[in-house]
Amino acid sequence: QVQLVESGGGSVQPGGSLRLSCAASGSIFSINTMGWYRQAPGKQRELVAVVSAGSSANYADSVKGRATVSRDNARNTVALQMSNLKPEDTAVYYCYARGVYDVTGVGNYWGQGTQVTVSS
Repeated sequence: QVQLVESGGGSVQPGGSLRLSCAASGSIFSINTMGWYRQAPGKQRELVAVVSAGSSANYADSVKGRATVSRDNARNTVALQMSNLKPEDTAVYYCYARGVYDVTGVGNYWGQGTQVTVSS
């Protein structure tokens, strides 16, 4: 059974920084893509940043220049570093893994979500 466990998040003032981490556990052979989505109250879940196994990253326009996504393929972990946070970054952030190959086959998985609140 593959699980994604997030850590980090919390409350931060505008202009501050934070780091989110996510670890995938289970009998995993490889993961194609890992990354982060977020969902603000009353809005749809949206992509924040994803990174391929080859370290090719894509970012939402709203976070470009403020976010860095990185992963450790050997440890099946992904991290999101964000700076110059804005109130509109407030959301529940979800770790996502697509194309997870394990002993049962291949699948896509979500973490449970972690709250990020940007407020003075």
